[in-house]
Amino acid sequence: MCFALFMIMLDNTVVNVALPSIQRDLHASLSSLEWTVNAYTLTFAVLLVTGGRLGDIFGRRMMFLFGVVLFGLSSAAIGFAPSDSALVGFRAVQGIGAAFMMPATLSIITQAFPAEQRGMAIGTWAGVSALALAIGPVLGGFLTQDVSWRAIFFINPPIAVVAVAVTLFAARESRDETVRRTVDIPGIAAITGGLTALVLALVEGNRWHWGSTRIVALLAVAVLGLGGFAAIERRVRVPMIDFSFFRSRTFVGANLVAFLISFAMLAMFFFMALYMQNILHYSPLGTGVRFLPATSLIIVMGPLAGRLTDRIGPRPLMTAGLVIVAGSLFLDSQITVHSGYGLLLPSFMLMGAGMGLVMSPMSAAAMNSVDRTKAGAASGVLSMSRMVGGTFGVAVMGALVSAIGRSKIDAGLPQLPSATRAAIANSLGSGGLPAGHYASAQVVATVQNAFVSALGTGLLVGTTMTLIGAALAWALVERLPVKAEQVPIAEPVASGGELAA
Repeated sequence: MCFALFMIMLDNTVVNVALPSIQRDLHASLSSLEWTVNAYTLTFAVLLVTGGRLGDIFGRRMMFLFGVVLFGLSSAAIGFAPSDSALVGFRAVQGIGAAFMMPATLSIITQAFPAEQRGMAIGTWAGVSALALAIGPVLGGFLTQDVSWRAIFFINPPIAVVAVAVTLFAARESRDETVRRTVDIPGIAAITGGLTALVLALVEGNRWHWGSTRIVALLAVAVLGLGGFAAIERRVRVPMIDFSFFRSRTFVGANLVAFLISFAMLAMFFFMALYMQNILHYSPLGTGVRFLPATSLIIVMGPLAGRLTDRIGPRPLMTAGLVIVAGSLFLDSQITVHSGYGLLLPSFMLMGAGMGLVMSPMSAAAMNSVDRTKAGAASGVLSMSRMVGGTFGVAVMGALVSAIGRSKIDAGLPQLPSATRAAIANSLGSGGLPAGHYASAQVVATVQNAFVSALGTGLLVGTTMTLIGAALAWALVERLPVKAEQVPIAEPVASGGELAA
């Protein structure tokens, strides 16, 4: 499971550094380049719950292997992609494969280990995830510069072959034996439509403008779709999500923490990478290397926190980790145009230590709070909380940077036309600093100061969100470690010779 997770997480980060080379080689438009990332994110986030629940119904190993094969084949197809449209299409297919793999990795681990050892196992799982995040930018930069951008996708098929072989040998099949093998088609349609509209609105909100007709319509569809999903699930016999999960304070707390920690972390990594490249003028490879202290500490702290979770419980670790992450974000908020790596290094180390303390206890808390037969659905909900939280974080941070940057640009560059100032502000929100507007040193300095000032304010918002997460973790998550006898056991009810949970 760790081997396959490594492949998923590697692909989350390895692609970003290759985008300029893809643009040159395929003559891709800016929109196509954005959708090279967004198509994967969209299908991945939208189908996580579906992938997890189908694993519960038809077999977790079966759905996992389906995801691995689909991911490997689509990766090979991307490597041979003749055009930008083919690249985007196969990236969407790759996201589908990842959505079937990701929840299965956690649910299969949950089945394989008893509750009192699960923290250790999930800690190792989290450490491998961090290892892939650490290697991704460095490996992507090396392959793009010295081989080809296509090589970053050709890595995946051999990994997929080995993952299939090892899974067939090492993982036993398991499923939710308390329910029929019945697929909730209306539920899948409702949640897919609602989440697609929500994620698309978040991804495109800054570019299409938040008050535009398209964004308002997407948000309305999201509300209708997700509201319809909740109504459908209360009536079907085999629901996609068992809403009894949310009677557990620990499960609710773990998912809220997953949302908030991803909100803060992904926004920070996204915009700090832009800061290092656009303001400090580091190369993509140099930027990836400078993030290594953060990701390396996650690798170390993840397994350690997992072992401690089995002994002292997840609550103190999650709370302490979130406070440390808040401290990291506060340090980052003090950056200026002239800050060097000396200011960033301690904040990155704090981020890695804090994230390592949060991720595996959070996952263990969520999975230990539900019946093992529902592990796939629970894992899908947790993964979705993380993905949607990260997408929210980047969108909200982008909107803040754009709005705050606009006031700074208006005050500092009154000589530019209003439309030009608005275009510059909008580009700040998506991380760009358009060179075409830089007619003088004054314009360069004003735009850079606007970006850094707005980013600092956004990081303070992230600090606040993370502290809220620490309070929620302390208030909601169970204090004591879960013992074997404490794990919730489903009690099937016989009805007409059938078993229903």
